Amino acid sequence: MRGFTRLNQSAFAGPLLALGAFALFSVHDVIVKTLGGSYSPVQIVFFSVLLGLPMAMILLMRDPTDGNLLPRRPGWTALRTVAAVLTGVSVFYAFSVLPLAQTYAILFATPLLITILSVPLLGERVGFHRGAAVLVGLIGVIIVLRPGQGDGLSLGHLAALVGAFASSFASIIVRKIGAEERNVVLLLYPMMANLFLMGAMLPFVYQPMPLAHFGALALMAGLALTASLSVIAAYKRAPAFQIAPMQYSQIIWAVLFGALFFGEGVDFFTIIGAGVIILSGLYIVMREDKANVSDNRPVLATRTRTDTGTFPRAGQLGKLDGSKPDSQK
Repeated sequence: MRGFTRLNQSAFAGPLLALGAFALFSVHDVIVKTLGGSYSPVQIVFFSVLLGLPMAMILLMRDPTDGNLLPRRPGWTALRTVAAVLTGVSVFYAFSVLPLAQTYAILFATPLLITILSVPLLGERVGFHRGAAVLVGLIGVIIVLRPGQGDGLSLGHLAALVGAFASSFASIIVRKIGAEERNVVLLLYPMMANLFLMGAMLPFVYQPMPLAHFGALALMAGLALTASLSVIAAYKRAPAFQIAPMQYSQIIWAVLFGALFFGEGVDFFTIIGAGVIILSGLYIVMREDKANVSDNRPVLATRTRTDTGTFPRAGQLGKLDGSKPDSQK
């Protein structure tokens, strides 16, 4: 009986850690939305990076590989950096102006976009099953957006779509050059780019912040760190196909937190569209886990959620502890 209990605990440890991690990410996003009502996303991104940088530097010091901070693939590194910076501003703005559930539903299209981009950038072969899942998922996005209905598409919707595409592009680049490029380079360049670019724009948008709001930004950095480390721990305890779907639990927190903190109602079409997107994403994950289906497993290899460049990605943080890149496992 004790052995059976230990087996069950071991089997559920990874998914439970992932569920906890994405709950923390959702709290992080509630803070983004709360502060977004008073401050520009430029200001929020800048101080998020500034307050998170000391913690990130401590983690980056653990990088065991030899070398300098010059990228071996400068072109791709520059493109990923631009994509990560664009993602941060776009996603933070979307959270500020859209209902939480709607923002998450659009961002859940990231696995679909990763699958599409893997064809030209990774040479991935996407067969009928995954292709059909992508098509169905994109129909789900249209259901969420409902072009031509209501107030139509807003700048917030566009920002969420840009964030999903840019994050997918950044993830594919990591998959393409991750085996050659030092993890510290992949982690540090987007953070420093956010710091300098947002810092250059800050004088034009800056609003004085009380100490409580600085504390909220520091809490955001702590939540991002704790959630990222929890995702790493989850992937060490369970296979990727069990952990990757846990990100979709954020739609539950979005509905709950949206109603509790922002008075947001549950939009029927958003929930239906999100359900379609989630089902298609789950199908892609399950297909990638099958033998002889995917050469690169681009979705399963994306070990965390949207890459905003404001804090190191869990995938690269996990490799700083000496674990092998996905391509070498």
